[in-house]
Amino acid sequence: MHVLMQQGFTVFGQKVSWAEFIGQVFALVVVYLAHKRSLWTWPVQLVSVALLFVVYVSAQLGGTAARQVVIALITLYGWWAWTRRRDPVFGVVVRKGTVKERVAVVAAFVLGTVGFALALDALDASRAPWPDAAIFVGTVLAFTLQGFGLVEFWLVWLVVDAIGVPLQIRAGLWFSALVYTIFAVLVVRGWIDWNRAAKRAATAAKTPL
Repeated sequence: MHVLMQQGFTVFGQKVSWAEFIGQVFALVVVYLAHKRSLWTWPVQLVSVALLFVVYVSAQLGGTAARQVVIALITLYGWWAWTRRRDPVFGVVVRKGTVKERVAVVAAFVLGTVGFALALDALDASRAPWPDAAIFVGTVLAFTLQGFGLVEFWLVWLVVDAIGVPLQIRAGLWFSALVYTIFAVLVVRGWIDWNRAAKRAATAAKTPL
């Protein structure tokens, strides 16, 4: 891991470590695999978070580093959950969240961000506690909703991307900022396709055998 952090390449005058490059490329692959509802989403995610944890610790982004640990735990759950909720025709079964679930997600995002930002600030664990906290909480929510197969996880990712791009730029992680931008494009496509899949699954569930 030390070698991957110390060695890398330079793009437009900005150094990109191999750990950052591989971790973020794998993160992009995860979005693609989630779009396809592939079980490979989860093991690839585990490799990505291990690499990015080291990257963000080095960049003094405590909240973003801590989220990698939480993501790893949620990834293990998501892997287990997806193996149990598969349909022979539609693959991993997905659905739209209810109104109560959506309200709960928004409340969890707001309250979680405030609480974690205050904690990061008190511990002096981040140079940008508020966006760092928002990314942490948003990521945890996104992966949790993804594990449950809820379409709304894509929208949470869009919020994370919107906050993450300027934060990565300020931290000097230009390649990561570029990856976040690409994420946004993939997320929009994933949102559209998962909505279609949710409608097909709902229709199939209502159709009498």
